[in-house]
Amino acid sequence: MNLRLFSLFLAFAPLAWSAPNFVFIMADDLGWADVAFHGGSAPTPLLDQLAREGVELTRHYVAPVCSPTRAGLMTGRCWSRFNVTTPQNQRALRWDTVTLPRALKSAGYDTCLTGKWHLGSKPGEGPNHFGFDHSYGSLAGGVGPYDHQYKKGPFQQTWHRNEKLLTETGHVTDLITNEACEWLARRGDRPFFLYVPFTAVHLPVKEPAEWLAKVPAGITGTVARHYAACVMHLDDAVGRIVAALEQHGRRDNTLVVFTSDNGGSTAENNGQAYPPDDYPAGPLPGSNKPLRDQKGSVYEGGIRVPCIVNWPGKLKAGKHDAPVQITDWMPTFCALAGHQPERDLKWDGANLWPQLAQGAKPAAHPIYTVAPGFRSRSFRVGNHKLVLHTKDKVEKTELYNIADDPAERNDLAKQMPEKVAELQAALAGYAKADKDAVADD
Repeated sequence: MNLRLFSLFLAFAPLAWSAPNFVFIMADDLGWADVAFHGGSAPTPLLDQLAREGVELTRHYVAPVCSPTRAGLMTGRCWSRFNVTTPQNQRALRWDTVTLPRALKSAGYDTCLTGKWHLGSKPGEGPNHFGFDHSYGSLAGGVGPYDHQYKKGPFQQTWHRNEKLLTETGHVTDLITNEACEWLARRGDRPFFLYVPFTAVHLPVKEPAEWLAKVPAGITGTVARHYAACVMHLDDAVGRIVAALEQHGRRDNTLVVFTSDNGGSTAENNGQAYPPDDYPAGPLPGSNKPLRDQKGSVYEGGIRVPCIVNWPGKLKAGKHDAPVQITDWMPTFCALAGHQPERDLKWDGANLWPQLAQGAKPAAHPIYTVAPGFRSRSFRVGNHKLVLHTKDKVEKTELYNIADDPAERNDLAKQMPEKVAELQAALAGYAKADKDAVADD
């Protein structure tokens, strides 16, 4: 069913369908194998339950780093269209961009962001300027869990409510969750979109004693235990948000999505330029096994992340193995909300609902991924994935069959030159739209 027909269906069948609510929860730097349902060592019982009772998207792709993924979610377009390829504090989007919250607001939705924005770190470039009725958290990137400060520099003071900087006490995971639950408690009859981009498990990690005490004894090492506690704390926070939906009678008409913004990291926990707060020193144990590489990479470990879609009574539990991407969520939510864009928004994504709920054939759009500075790109069509690395104007080409070789160990480029040429030509056409929507001054 196309979007226009679906909108007509909604208009003439109000008793069969009411506008659903959307809760989109995004972890920060959570690796493929950091969750228990992928073999992680830290217990994640609430996420496990959501996965067990919902649909797990086993091939959900995002950008290699944070700001690009967030731009893709907010616009339904690849981040490269905005020349957003790296974590950035400058404004990422044009002022007139039709963002996901703007589109949903035009369809009668209340909108809220509680957590990390990182698409413009000045108060005058925050979420309220791009469609959110209410916003809270970090205008910039990941923050210290207790002082809520970003890296030393002009954006260090970043904690805000509705773009007004403020100082608060408490752990960042609890504060983000509290704000989300309190906002849910104030909802009236209007449908809503709640976006909760947590800062967990982004460095620097430092967890309360109560959560450290719950970490399994088999996890050893100070940073590893803090990291596990952070994962467990995040799991509990997701459970609190779902419980709030149930408490206020909204769960049955709410589609919940949980995912991560990129793959797990092994960066030094105290190796960044954050204000000091006695953070445990050592590398993070982010795990993307059995996938190759980590955050920042266009290999699977950098861009394929856990993803759960849960809607009781509307989605049958199971696994969905077709490749999908972060850009698919805006078209999906707009279709479910009955929103018909007034103009072509040039979405790279596609409406997932027919394939998730109705067994339709998966959308055929490629999975296009751009790493910081365009130094690497990947382009997946069907089972084959082209990987391009550019250094000193020299391009290295690799080819993998992801269905047979998800760990990307066997480069097929020399064995399949015709497939390489085919994908290179398709990529050249697809990439022509890059930088066509760069933010104005």
